[in-house]
Amino acid sequence: MPPARLIILAGILTVLGASDRAVSLLADMPLVQQASQGMSEIKLLCLALVFVYAFFTFSWCMRQYNFAAVLVGSARMIGERHGQRAGAQGLRLAGGAVYSLAANQFNLGLRSYYFGMAMLSWFVSPWLFMVMSAGVCVVVYRREFHSDVLDVMVFTPTESVPEQPARESTVAIG
Repeated sequence: MPPARLIILAGILTVLGASDRAVSLLADMPLVQQASQGMSEIKLLCLALVFVYAFFTFSWCMRQYNFAAVLVGSARMIGERHGQRAGAQGLRLAGGAVYSLAANQFNLGLRSYYFGMAMLSWFVSPWLFMVMSAGVCVVVYRREFHSDVLDVMVFTPTESVPEQPARESTVAIG
């Protein structure tokens, strides 16, 4: 996935270099609010900042996953060599904590993509940008706090894993 992030950034920087042509192209489109070249460049810079943030967040996430893999992988060897199950268990717990941090960074990277897509609507209208940003907030909230996946993941060890809710098939034949 890193090449796609770089392509997005390269595209944004290319449009920034030819912002005068981009402004005239946007001016010819229907329903697009007119903006000056300076304002269009500010919008492009904001969009580039969002995707630069996403790039570094995903890069840091990958590093953390590698760190966690090393911790978890080395826990068994240390426990076997020295007969220290407690030390190995500590490394496993540390690996789990690093996995959790990496997953959080991955979520931040995904959210930046969601808001970057909403930011694209700013080129059409600031009102559309506000609506799209609110829509992204609603989608992220529902996925974080009210999803079927969350229902499956959140259970106490004494319980069994909850069953998936039955869904009706809506496949059209014909």
